[in-house]
Amino acid sequence: MKRPKLVRWMAVILIAAVLGLAGHGFWQYVPAILPAQWTAEEINLLQSLSLSNLGDLPPDPGNRLSGDIRAAELGRQLFFDLRLSGNGTIACTTCHRPDLHFTDARSLGLGTAIGDRHTMGLIGVAYSPWHYWDGRKDSLWSQALEPLENPLEQASNRTDLVRALTGDSSYRHQFEQLLGPLPDFVDLNRFPAGATPLGNDRQKQDWNAMSAADRYLVSQVFSAVGKVLAAYERQLSPQSTPFDEYVARLADDPALIQESALSRSQVAGLRLFIGKAQCINCHNGPLFSNHDFHNTGLLSAPGMLPGIGRAAGLETALQDEFNCLGQFSDAAPQACTELRFARHSDANLGAMKTPGLRNVAETAPYMHAGQLASLAEVVHHYDVAADAMVGHNEAKPLKLRAVERAELESFLHALTALPDPQSRWLTSPARPQ
Repeated sequence: MKRPKLVRWMAVILIAAVLGLAGHGFWQYVPAILPAQWTAEEINLLQSLSLSNLGDLPPDPGNRLSGDIRAAELGRQLFFDLRLSGNGTIACTTCHRPDLHFTDARSLGLGTAIGDRHTMGLIGVAYSPWHYWDGRKDSLWSQALEPLENPLEQASNRTDLVRALTGDSSYRHQFEQLLGPLPDFVDLNRFPAGATPLGNDRQKQDWNAMSAADRYLVSQVFSAVGKVLAAYERQLSPQSTPFDEYVARLADDPALIQESALSRSQVAGLRLFIGKAQCINCHNGPLFSNHDFHNTGLLSAPGMLPGIGRAAGLETALQDEFNCLGQFSDAAPQACTELRFARHSDANLGAMKTPGLRNVAETAPYMHAGQLASLAEVVHHYDVAADAMVGHNEAKPLKLRAVERAELESFLHALTALPDPQSRWLTSPARPQ
């Protein structure tokens, strides 16, 4: 008789405790009960995010070298070569480190000086039609050119760079295999040291003093440097993750909710990702990016003015001498679909590119200027959805519970892949002699 009464009293005490804690946000920390299984519609959506749905690399009509393995091997050599910088201390890999999924763990990139943007990763980069946070480059090969002459990054110039590369017997041989015979750039009267259209007044004057034919020769070989670098970067493919393994098993067992590939918390976070949290609206497809531009009300970094983002980036891309329609592109005009049909819009104001989320848990900090240090801060940012300083914030407050924010963050860790130890593209090559 005593035991049932004791059980009843314990139940009363437990209910009282729950009711008391509920007034202090208790339910914020109670995990949701997972449904018995995924619906057919949900499984189709998850499969659309799987790496198995990525497909072949898209063509790069502006770069006829993009599928040439010789160009990729040459680009790999250049990617790790410090001599591509003006002071001989900065290579592409300085900011795009293979051991950090081709990021640099810094808020702002650091080349010859501190830049004004966070370094984006390169895994799967060839699938995107636009590059940089503001989309100011419309191809991977044209993007690869900008850091070479940017005074904050590698701070070289096209004339000196072309002279150095064609003066190296190994590089010259490899370039000529791809391009045919190259001119000799040693004559400083024809090709003045430091001449570039992007430098200081003296460099610009020297550039303009060159004949139009010689300026074209330099820029043509310079553009080829970007094209072989892009051919290399096209080899940087994403690797399978616990999320991909989980989705693969769903095909055989639709009732699968929790097993070794994903934890219970990660499955709950995945449900939030495609549902209540609305992440799927922008972070969709196998790379978890729609490759578009959105204003999400992000504050500028300390000491920096708010950026106008895509509004400026599109204008820059349209005027770029190395864009798809430019004279150094290998594309027929009708093949430049993205550039030809890109339009200015009020929605571009303050909009930044949607980054992919693969390996996101290992590529902190986040956002276009590294403003957010952790995934928890990123989730909180979207949960609050504050007003934008410039333009209009497309996101709306999510009102997630504390446990939901934690579950969403937990799921993002399931997008981490181990580097492929067999891939030669992740290591510095021994240059041919």
